[in-house]
Formats: sequence, structure tokens, C-alpha cells
Amino acid sequence: MKIQDIWSTIHGEAQRECEHEPEIRIFLEQHILRYPEFAPALAMLLSVKLGSKHFPPQVLQELFEGYYLQSPDAIEFAVCDLIATQQRDPAAVNYFEIMLFLKGYQALQSYRLAHWLWTNNRRSLAHFLQNRISEVFAVDIHPAAVIGKGILLDHATSLVIGETAVVEDNVSLLHEVTLGGTGKETGDRHPKVGKSVMIGAGAKILGNIRIGEGAKVGAGSVVLDDVPAHYTVAGVPAHIVGRTEVPEPALDMNQRLVFTEKGKS
Repeated sequence: MKIQDIWSTIHGEAQRECEHEPEIRIFLEQHILRYPEFAPALAMLLSVKLGSKHFPPQVLQELFEGYYLQSPDAIEFAVCDLIATQQRDPAAVNYFEIMLFLKGYQALQSYRLAHWLWTNNRRSLAHFLQNRISEVFAVDIHPAAVIGKGILLDHATSLVIGETAVVEDNVSLLHEVTLGGTGKETGDRHPKVGKSVMIGAGAKILGNIRIGEGAKVGAGSVVLDDVPAHYTVAGVPAHIVGRTEVPEPALDMNQRLVFTEKGKS
């Protein structure tokens, strides 16, 4: 779906909500209806969320707008994340509600600015944003981490993603997931998560290990070793319990574990 088509849909949703709930009209006019395009509206929303008396929202808004202007893929990524959230989270019915009210989506888009600042050697600002994202959204993503598009951060509270972590496209992560290191080691020390992986709530994936494409990590698991593509792991420490039921568990979002005889052995 094209960016402007998504924005037209969001406009329509917001207008209908104004008619249904007049008390929210001013809020929706300020954040959506007065903007002809998605990028400036998202920039304003996130700058208001992250701004403070020590760092005015106006300065942050200029940073976001500069990022979107200089990085043509940035808004495409934001739209892909929006669609992923709407398709995978049954509680997310309307696009405008995801944009305005779901902190996982907002934290992810805020991280994307921090990452851009980091890669452009503006690291103090990147660390500032990391700190504000943690304070505001309870999500701690290092700005050097690399995260693809089509990502769902479901609830996202207490999510931690370390400095050298990589998350490829179309991954779903639930709350309290950690992609962390194993201690005081330096260098490349965080997990690499392949495409279409689903990581259940509270899972801890530690060290420079690979979670293969289309794998599934059960809730509450502690993963210390590589996970083969299209396999499910669970437990503390995690072990293989079987093949995944579908090629892309992140899209299916099925939290149940299917144990096979091979997985039990």
C-alpha cells in the first residue's frame, strides 16, 4: 500500500471517530486532520511524546523532519511497521489508533531516528533519544542496533535490544523480550534474529547467536545457542521442541507450542 493511500485511510478513520466521539475532535485535528502528509504528523506526535522542559519538542520535531527528508526509506519503514501491527495484533483495529496510542509502534519509530543519528556520528543526540525512549515508553533499544521493517513490538514494555543486535524484516517481539549479551564481553556480542521470527513474551536471547529465519521462541525461554531456521525452541535453557507449524511464525502469532517426537528426544 502506498504511503499516501495509508495517510488517506488514517484521515478517514480519524474523521469518522470525530463524528462518533466529538470530545476527541480537537486531539485528532491537532495530530492528524490538519496534516496533508504522514511524515510531518508522525514527526510532531513523536516530538511531543519525547520532548521535555530540558529538550523542547520543537527541536525534536526538526530532527524528525530532517530525518524523514534525508532518508526516503524512513516513512516506508514506518508504514510497513504500521501495517504489520494492524495485521498481527487483534487489538489493533484502526491505523490511526496504532499511530496515536500504541507505544510499541511509537518507540520503534523513535528508535529509528536515534539509529539514523548514530550512523551519522551524532551519538550524544542518539544516546539522549535512547534515554528518553526508555523513560517514556519503557523500551530500551541501543541506537546502534539494526532493525528491519515490518516489525511488531506487541505491548513492548521492558523490551531490551543491545548494541550489536540485528533484527531482520517481519519479526514479531512481545513484551519483556531481551536481546542481550552474556556479561562483560565486548565487540559483537548480541543476537542476530532472522526474518519472520516470533519471540514470545519474556524470552531472553543472550549472546552472539543466530535465531534462524522463521523460527519461534516460546514465552519465558532463555536461549543461549543458535536456533535452526523454522524450528521452535522453549524452556530454560531453551531446547528444540519441534518444527514450526507455519513458514512465518511472526505473521501467524500463534503462541502455542507444538511438541514433536523429535523435539522431545
